[in-house]
Amino acid sequence: MEKARLRELYVQEIRPQLQKKLALNNIMEVPKIEKIVLNVGVKEAIADSKAIQGVIESLAKITGQAPVRRLARKSIAGFKLREGMAIGAMVTLRGDRMYTMLDRLFSLALPKVRDFQGVKLGFDRRGNYNLGIKDWTIFPEMSYEAGEKTHGLNITIQTSAGNDAHGFELLKSFGMPFRK
Repeated sequence: MEKARLRELYVQEIRPQLQKKLALNNIMEVPKIEKIVLNVGVKEAIADSKAIQGVIESLAKITGQAPVRRLARKSIAGFKLREGMAIGAMVTLRGDRMYTMLDRLFSLALPKVRDFQGVKLGFDRRGNYNLGIKDWTIFPEMSYEAGEKTHGLNITIQTSAGNDAHGFELLKSFGMPFRK
């Protein structure tokens, strides 16, 4: 597997620029992206236990990695949900897969969104970013088929930044299309 383009860009250009811009003394203080977590909830899985299998296959296509089933922690009678039922799937990406996913997200998927004006600020006060996508067919690996149901997708980008300002600068330097 060849090195990810964004990893090389980070080491060669982004990290030294961020160190100067954020006035950090040590190169190890410069924020970096630690992992990306993709999460999908499948409410249809309560009535049809096979519904989650299509979601798992689709997530595997998008990320190139096998997803993990997420199980309900408690029973909720109003939702007909029992403890231990599979109700979602998630994937955690690190290393080259993480940088490849970021590259595809910024350069291929997000520009494919209809009337795209940029993404909103969604930081959690610790420098981590959350992004909700309503339709996962924006990824090039997914094709829209008539019978197939599309699902929303939550993407969490966890950084080593201590605050939102450093996290914002890090993602902006990677080319995240923030709304102006």
